[in-house]
Amino acid sequence: MNLSVMKKLNNKSGISIGFVLTNFNNSELTIQAIESIKNNSGSISCHSVIVDNASTEDQIKLLDKMDRIGSNIDIIYNKLNVGYFKGLNIGIEFLKKKNIETDYVVVGNNDLVFSTEFFVQLESNSELLDEYPVVSPDLITLDGVHQNPHVIGSISRFREIVWDIYFLNYWLSVIISLFSEISRGFFERKDYLAFDSPMLITQGYGACYILTKKFFSLYDRLWSPNFLMGEEFFLSKQLESDGFKFFYYPGLTVQHHDHATVSKISSKKMWLYSKQYHNIYRKFVSPYRKKMDNGHKYTDFFKVY
Repeated sequence: MNLSVMKKLNNKSGISIGFVLTNFNNSELTIQAIESIKNNSGSISCHSVIVDNASTEDQIKLLDKMDRIGSNIDIIYNKLNVGYFKGLNIGIEFLKKKNIETDYVVVGNNDLVFSTEFFVQLESNSELLDEYPVVSPDLITLDGVHQNPHVIGSISRFREIVWDIYFLNYWLSVIISLFSEISRGFFERKDYLAFDSPMLITQGYGACYILTKKFFSLYDRLWSPNFLMGEEFFLSKQLESDGFKFFYYPGLTVQHHDHATVSKISSKKMWLYSKQYHNIYRKFVSPYRKKMDNGHKYTDFFKVY
């Protein structure tokens, strides 16, 4: 470990961090995430909340051993799988009810590993990061792919129309997916190639977000109109309603196992979840209008739909 990093973390820290992670039938990864927080956070005060979305009994037994890792860990066992953002909201509400003071709440999947550098960067750049409600870290997969910045600007009309075709029929979506994989180098969005530069972005990858005090001065929870999928867009609309965007900061690196949870869900069910999201998305954005985004705020969704 870098000695300068160790010196920084051995000094008494002035910040506190809450972690809220969801778990669904992959408790080993949850334990790994919590161990990375304990082992690498130094003197920074951390409180972790695990929200289990109705995992199997053997997976729950693994979570029950979490107290061996250390204190300041709470586990919420949902009787039903409430989904991703709704699960995170349960954890956020738990932190509030317990009156746990936090400067940041890191929310995300359980398939994450937090390094010492993550905590050093979060503390040393707090003055900059506190200007924004939501900060997106540099998520790096096991094979070295950077997943942020996810969407820097806007989505093209062509891609929007392809999505509409994709959600017409499941088997049609399979064909489009195969073609997309074959032609990946030509048609994939390359926003993530700008991973070295801090910037404001339209959408940050949904596996992990850092919510600041500014977020909680504006909102009580994450907007979550569906079970799963589309979280990046939903949060972007929530921020947009108050004139904000995601702030991507590359110094906050987080290792991401990627798709560890959704890999347990059948491809057809994932397509159905995505279609539900797409139907909501179309309430706001359509390639068949002169201006694709109709300007509706996320609060308009409650009023009309």
